[in-house]
Amino acid sequence: MARLGWGSLGSSLWQRSLLRRLGQGLSGGVALFSVAGSWGRAAYAHHPLGGEIPATFAQGFLSGIAHPMIELDHLVFVIAVGLLALLRPRGLWIPMSFVFGTLLGSLGHLQGLEIPGLELGIAGSIVVIGILLALTPPPNLPVLLGLSGLAGLLHGYAYAEAIIGAENTPLLAYLLGFSLTQLLIALLAYGLGRRWFLDLAPAEPPTSRRFSLPIAGWVICGMGLAFLGSQLMEGLLSSMGI
Repeated sequence: MARLGWGSLGSSLWQRSLLRRLGQGLSGGVALFSVAGSWGRAAYAHHPLGGEIPATFAQGFLSGIAHPMIELDHLVFVIAVGLLALLRPRGLWIPMSFVFGTLLGSLGHLQGLEIPGLELGIAGSIVVIGILLALTPPPNLPVLLGLSGLAGLLHGYAYAEAIIGAENTPLLAYLLGFSLTQLLIALLAYGLGRRWFLDLAPAEPPTSRRFSLPIAGWVICGMGLAFLGSQLMEGLLSSMGI
């Protein structure tokens, strides 16, 4: 019987470790996704306007503040983009790129831009950002900036659904509100992530990651897969007229 070399043994152990991480991430993601329906209904019920189009600056601003937290998929991505900033020096440009992308996506929707398969794209963006968090080494900063900006276009396009038909004043307030909310959530995730997920030496860049950050990435990836499966199932049932 052929002996198992160290290289083959290492490869086998790595594959088992990767499969275990995927399993943990998917199971954790599905478990968290199971509360998404009740989260969404509860958040919507407490929305400042109950789904009405904002008519004043205050209404637009409050609606913008609340909207990124109404649906779990948006909130998960904003948290993830804050964690993604941990992977590179000057990484805080990553959530800024995302927020800028959401502004462009919202304005594009208001100008009549069409993005087919939007919900699938949003779910797919969560899968991708989860994988990026788990990669070692991560992609370089320009790649992460580009991907976060592209994802921002999709999420921002969805945000604009709540403001279509509003006047300019509440519209601008809405854009300001959701931009500030996303930045604050991302910065909070970044700050907590530095404490929980990084091994920081004095006066050194945050480049050393503990095992738990890739695990967080796989959990986020698992949630994205659950969102994606839900969207595909809804599309299938809709096509069958159910």
